[in-house]
Amino acid sequence: MNLPRIGVSLPYVGPHAGPDAIVAVAQATERLGFHSVSASDRLLIPAGPHWNNDAGLPESHVWDSLEVLSWAAAHTQRIRMCTDIVNSIFHSPINLARRLATLDRLSGGRLDVGVGQGGGTRLPPFYIPEEFIAAGVPASRRGAGFVEHIAAMRACWAPDPVEFDGEYYQIPLSMVGPKPYAGKMPLFIGAITRHTIERAARIADGFITTAVDWDDTRRNVRWYREAGGTGTVIVNTLPGRRDQHPSPSAFSDTALSDLDRAAAVGADEMHIAIHLLPSDPEQQVELLEALATKLGLPMRKTTQ
Repeated sequence: MNLPRIGVSLPYVGPHAGPDAIVAVAQATERLGFHSVSASDRLLIPAGPHWNNDAGLPESHVWDSLEVLSWAAAHTQRIRMCTDIVNSIFHSPINLARRLATLDRLSGGRLDVGVGQGGGTRLPPFYIPEEFIAAGVPASRRGAGFVEHIAAMRACWAPDPVEFDGEYYQIPLSMVGPKPYAGKMPLFIGAITRHTIERAARIADGFITTAVDWDDTRRNVRWYREAGGTGTVIVNTLPGRRDQHPSPSAFSDTALSDLDRAAAVGADEMHIAIHLLPSDPEQQVELLEALATKLGLPMRKTTQ
């Protein structure tokens, strides 16, 4: 059984987020031989009296994922960058397509694009109505509007001249760029329901899910494969409790156990949400060093 590739989340949220922390974790991830780094998207955290953060979202600002990954790419040479997840319909297709292609070109073709529709369920943290209000996008844009948004972005990445005429989005005949480094980029859809997972199998290069419950994760991967999905399956995991500082040994044991589970359900990649731990960036690097040693990863020198 082949083990999945391992990605590591960057410190893009919480008290330790910042340029030095992002560089420290990104360079350590590359030096230690891991596959990728990732950053996700969250426009806001509600502060109204009705808000009940049962999902345990970090009560802090979230740095913009594309800028975070651009900064990480500028300080690394090999590791891949993953937008895990950008809620694409909060942006116009042409603007987001150009920003993603710019990052892909600046990184030398190292970008994996993960997109979502702002929630596959009516429950937080997957769906926060305040984000739709702030973005000026109706929640009804999810579904067909999300599918069309992806089609419009792909039109922007195709050879010029670009033109798109949809129900929700229009792009007049134009020259649009830059284009992706290799002409296209891997595009994954964040999916948690059977309908959205089957959609990912039809129109994307893979799908991203979170291992809240491994039995559910196994079922989700099965749904994807049964729907004809042959692309990359990425599973996000949290190796430890959000309120505890794990020891390097405990972190490695949990991550290795999750890696075995991810392999058993058929995942191709496992992204470790290390940013959700209370550990500071220096401690995160120590945790990753311990895991890399346990895995016997080929460590590399960095010239940054």
